[in-house]
Amino acid sequence: MKEDVRIKLKNVTKKFDLSLRDDKSALAKTIDFLFGKSKKNDFLVLEDISFNVKVGENVGIIGKNGSGKSTLLRAIAGVYKIESGSVKTRGDLVYLTGFGYGLQKKLTMKDNIFLSGSIMGLSQEDIKEKFDEIVDFTGLRKYLNTKLFKFSSGMQSRLAASIGLHCVSHKNPDILLVDEVIGGGADRFFQKKALKKMESLLRGGSSVVLVSHSLDAIQKYCDRVFWLDDGKIVQRGNPEKVVEAYLKSIQELSK
Repeated sequence: MKEDVRIKLKNVTKKFDLSLRDDKSALAKTIDFLFGKSKKNDFLVLEDISFNVKVGENVGIIGKNGSGKSTLLRAIAGVYKIESGSVKTRGDLVYLTGFGYGLQKKLTMKDNIFLSGSIMGLSQEDIKEKFDEIVDFTGLRKYLNTKLFKFSSGMQSRLAASIGLHCVSHKNPDILLVDEVIGGGADRFFQKKALKKMESLLRGGSSVVLVSHSLDAIQKYCDRVFWLDDGKIVQRGNPEKVVEAYLKSIQELSK
């Protein structure tokens, strides 16, 4: 892979077997046992996807729900095994699909910072270094020794977002995969602060693949955009032109 390329996808195809269900009735399971399982019901989620992401480039992925956007990110991250094609990445990779990894309601805020930070790959020394930043960002320092089950949902969102954003910032990955987490948080004030922190990550020099329904964010942060529909790339290129074509297709469908 060329030195100026961080991510290389070639003819990537991914299928899901819709016949693999854990919620089958007892009768259905008995029939499967006696007569053999029903035929596979493969559903093509990604089909022949190819593109490169260069060092420091931000690429946006747009499309309606079920178009394969999140599946594509998981394939790049190695969460999903693909049926055919190849996925190559070069450098440290962080896949950010939400905040709150490992938060335990029976532990204090302080203990949760160390636990979640460890889950996100930071050493204890790294967490100690970022600890005050994480706490001050939440605005919840007086609750440091309070167990999480006493926190409101908004307070938990503040803590989760602060841990996640600061841990990713500290790791400064070569590749950042972001799935619908822009602007996360509690009240509007915190959302604005979290978005500003996220902006610094998106513009921090990592190669970014951003999945979002926020078309404004896609146009603001991305150098190129890929429009996915039914697992295929319909259009790629200039963010404004691709987003305009996507919006036009939505309008035509709604008529």
